[in-house]
Amino acid sequence: MPERFDVVVAGGGYVGLSLALALKSADPGLAVAVVEPKPREAIRRDGRASAIAAAARAMLERLGVWSRIAAEAQPILDMVVTDSRVSDAVRPVFLTFGGRLEDGEPFAHMVPNAAMVGALLDAAEAAGVVLFAPDSVADFTLKTSAAELRLASGTRLDAALLVAADGVRSRLRDLAGIRTVNWDYGQSGIVTTIEHERPHEGRAEEHFLPSGPFAILPLPDDAAGRHRSSLVWSERRDEADRLVRGDDFTFSVELERRFGRHLGALRQAGPRHAYPLGLTLARAWVKPRFALCGDAAHGIHPIAGQGLNIGFRDVAALAEVVVEARRLGQDPGALDVLSRYERWRRFDAFEMGVVTDVLNRLFSNDLGPLRVVRDIGLGLVDRLPALKRRFIREAAGIGGDMPRLLRGEPI
Repeated sequence: MPERFDVVVAGGGYVGLSLALALKSADPGLAVAVVEPKPREAIRRDGRASAIAAAARAMLERLGVWSRIAAEAQPILDMVVTDSRVSDAVRPVFLTFGGRLEDGEPFAHMVPNAAMVGALLDAAEAAGVVLFAPDSVADFTLKTSAAELRLASGTRLDAALLVAADGVRSRLRDLAGIRTVNWDYGQSGIVTTIEHERPHEGRAEEHFLPSGPFAILPLPDDAAGRHRSSLVWSERRDEADRLVRGDDFTFSVELERRFGRHLGALRQAGPRHAYPLGLTLARAWVKPRFALCGDAAHGIHPIAGQGLNIGFRDVAALAEVVVEARRLGQDPGALDVLSRYERWRRFDAFEMGVVTDVLNRLFSNDLGPLRVVRDIGLGLVDRLPALKRRFIREAAGIGGDMPRLLRGEPI
């Protein structure tokens, strides 16, 4: 007989684990499972770092995991934006942001993914979430009463609701017959960690270069007191492949040309990886017994650093919809229930996808007239405090019809 669950989540990353934890925390009676292809140890070995907006931090605090990662989190206290060429001797700053909200809280923190995902995994298992790892969903059938799953191990599960949180190239999305809108930018995002001689003072930098944005994001000092930053470097795909596969000397030379010397001598402190960049938007988010969450529903350019935070918004909304349906005696896998989640989240994700697409197209070029227009626009924003405050609140994930978890409230 198949093991029966109320919700099965395919994908044990930050989206899948936080959704499972949110559901169990709000309704301990829910039977929740996560299916993840990686072993437990590998889940904790993500070497990247992510920007956690203030609203997402409030959710993690409500779920009881922020205290476990706060010591490794670096508040972003300041942000500068430039628009220049690699060859320019001086990079004029067109836009600056103070990194605190009205209550003095930073609008975002940089958090190592390993610390965040590890804390979510520990909290989810402690709450009673069942983890099938390493394992994966080989196939499934959506029936009237349940989603019937067969795992790669041969284990069979039944679920009132199957959630695909298996990333932008979601296999479950394809198996469910949900089509997507896709656009390939011809860029790759180079991600690595850099050590530098002088402290960053909590400052994030976004340099718009003709080949794509180059972001320097502050990290806490390591155990030896070395100053570190996370690098998200958008580059033309052929050039990115050359830099990632090439020797350390060539990478260091090209890095310094873009990074500059304002933080002193630089040294690569972690492996470098390149990820193809594109826009992916699902044409539908739900079917009876099935829902998309996180990158499986929307993959956007990292130019605004909002990919993870949009995923957390999905988590908060879907958890609230499912838990409230249970309290009202409704079937959480029914289409009318899941459609509430789709209506709540789809437009916001589509809007962010369009915004990041426009920004990338606007700034990833070297057209003289366009450069003049965008630099004037950045300068005007810098001189309008009310508009800057609005941008900071948007970056913090505050505003609109926010789910309760993002307000730091229980479901």
